[in-house]
Amino acid sequence: MIALLTGMLATAVLAGGVLALAALGEVLAERVGVTNLGVEGLMALGAVTAVMTVSAVPSPWVGLLAAIMVGGLGGLIFAFGAVVMRANQVLCGLATTFMGLGLSTALGHNYAGQPVGTTFGHVSVPLLSSIPVIGPAFFGQNILIIPIYVLLPLAVHFIMFRTRHGLNMRAVGENPAAADAAGIPVMAMRLGYVVLGGAMAGMAGGYLTLTYVPVWSEGMVAGRGWIALALVIFAGYRPVIVTLSALLFGLVTALSFVGQAHNWPIDPAFLNMLPYLGTMAFIIVPVVVWHRMRRIMAAPAALGQPYYRDVR
Repeated sequence: MIALLTGMLATAVLAGGVLALAALGEVLAERVGVTNLGVEGLMALGAVTAVMTVSAVPSPWVGLLAAIMVGGLGGLIFAFGAVVMRANQVLCGLATTFMGLGLSTALGHNYAGQPVGTTFGHVSVPLLSSIPVIGPAFFGQNILIIPIYVLLPLAVHFIMFRTRHGLNMRAVGENPAAADAAGIPVMAMRLGYVVLGGAMAGMAGGYLTLTYVPVWSEGMVAGRGWIALALVIFAGYRPVIVTLSALLFGLVTALSFVGQAHNWPIDPAFLNMLPYLGTMAFIIVPVVVWHRMRRIMAAPAALGQPYYRDVR
C-alpha cells in the first residue's frame, strides 16, 4: 500500500506540474485584467519548440529556455491585439490557440513519435527524500518539481499580496482608470504580465515534453490549457491555491492511471474521463458550496475589458 500511494503521488506531482505552470501564468495575466484563452496553443508551441531545440542542442535547460521564449513571443502577439489594439480578448485568445496548435503540428511533423533524447534528470534532496510517501514524490524526482510547487507560487503570492507593486497590479485589474489616475502604467503592466503569462505557458509545454511525456505527438497537450483556465477560476485567482488545485487535478489523473494498471472493474473510457469530469467539478463546486465566498474569490472587476485612457 505504501508503494502504491508513493507511486500515485509521484505521478500526481508530475502531472500537476504542467497545469501549475500554465495556471500561474494565467493568474498573472488575469490579475491585470486580461483573459488569455491562448494558453492551449502556447503550450503546444512550447512543447514542440523544446523537442526541436534539444534535438539540435542536447541540453534540457536550453530546450526549456527556448520554450519560454517562444511562449513569451506568442504572448506578445496576443497582447498586441488584445491590449494595444484593444481587440476582443476572447477572439484574440482563440486565434492564438488555433495559431499555436497549427504551427506546432506543422513544425513537429518530422519529430512525431520520436523519443526526446535529453530530458531533466532526477535529484534526491538529503533527508527530505526519505520521508515516507511525500519525500520521494516531491524531493526525490525531477529537478523542476520544487521550483514549480514551492518557489514560484510563494514568490508570486508574496509579490502579489505583500508588495506595493502587487497592490498596483491588482488595482490595474480592478479599476484601470483609477490606477492610471494614480500614476500606475496600466498599459505597460498589462503588456508585461500577459507576455510573462505566455512565457509560463510555453514553459509548461516545455515541461510536458522534457519531463512528463518525453516525446512529441500531435494533440499531446490534450486540453490542459483549458483545464488550467478552469483551475484559475476554481482557485479564486490566488497563486498558492492554484498550485494546490493543479496537484489535486494531478491526483485525479494519477487515479485513472492506477485504475487501468490494476484492472479495476471500471470501463477504461470512464477512467480516461476522470480528469475532465474533475475539471467540471472544479467549476461547479465554488458556485454551489462556496456561495458565501463568491466575493472573496471573485474575478478582477475589469477582467476582459479593454482600457481606453480618457484624454479629456
